[in-house]
Amino acid sequence: MIQAAFPLARPILHGLDAETAHDVTLRGLSVLPPRRPEPDDPALAVDLFGQRFPNPVGLAAGFDKGARVADAMLGLGFGFVEVGGVVPRPQPGNPRPRVFRLTRDRAVINRFGLNSEGLDPVADRLKARSGRSGIVGVNIGANKDSQDRLADYVACTERLAPHVAFLTVNVSSPNTPGLRDLQGEAFLDDLLARVVAARDASGARPAVLLKIAPDIALDGLDAMTGTALRRGIDGLVVSNTTVARPVTLTESALAAETGGLSGRPLFAASTRLLAETFLRVGDRIPLIGVGGIDSAETAWTKIRAGARLLQLYSALVYEGPGLVGTIKRGLIERVRAEGLTNLAPVVGRDAAVIARDLGSR
Repeated sequence: MIQAAFPLARPILHGLDAETAHDVTLRGLSVLPPRRPEPDDPALAVDLFGQRFPNPVGLAAGFDKGARVADAMLGLGFGFVEVGGVVPRPQPGNPRPRVFRLTRDRAVINRFGLNSEGLDPVADRLKARSGRSGIVGVNIGANKDSQDRLADYVACTERLAPHVAFLTVNVSSPNTPGLRDLQGEAFLDDLLARVVAARDASGARPAVLLKIAPDIALDGLDAMTGTALRRGIDGLVVSNTTVARPVTLTESALAAETGGLSGRPLFAASTRLLAETFLRVGDRIPLIGVGGIDSAETAWTKIRAGARLLQLYSALVYEGPGLVGTIKRGLIERVRAEGLTNLAPVVGRDAAVIARDLGSR
């Protein structure tokens, strides 16, 4: 029903400013009756982090910052949902307008600035859904005015670990001043050590993932993957939004807005980084591919570049929730066409070629 209604709703939603349209969408989803998704083809199942993901197509952080509609999104067919980002204390984020549709580019620029209700309400909502089916994780960050950002990540970990399947440590948002500085080797080593220790002390065992920026240089990637391996984290999310502005953007006026760019123009940079990351870590750390996924073809390319799981968000603005089913059907067709029974043999098989080809652009 929701998928069928999107072609009618899209002109109305796109007649509103982007943030208002998003708020309207969340309110609508929050009042939907519970819905059980259609069973997925077993060929799409992924066993990871001690969980069986029914399919690899996940919802990226940023859509449901307050953990209000995770079950509604699972009902639309996502294999997993990442809520947040959340920070310990409530903060309003940056002034509006702070999100912009680049329609002709199938892209979005946002400078939300980790607007968040804070830890308490998000923790309460996640605790309330404990025991329900469906894999839900949370993206955690630090307050903009924090005097001890490392302590912020620890506080989020301690509070949320018992209620989620995974915690994504976000040090790559471009909209919180100084946050990307935590990607430096010394800071990152300390941060991951403290988060893993806090997770272990909680008595719960959610996976700890690290989300990285697409703008990182390859020598920085070397250091980051080395730190991730040394600290024994469970996965890398590649990647966040970019501060770069590809010359191919047609919405030139909107492209001048500050913030992180997501959507189709991010695909090449994020997929190259994904492939480069796979070449460095191989099977030792699972990778989650994010950035510019808007079709079965782009999803398949992410898997070939090294992704075990996928996440999308911006493409929903343009394609609607039916995109999830379209991608899953396309992946099944490709698996069957190659005579395979699952996606595992495809993961990373073309990473070197993809890294070379996209790196030459």
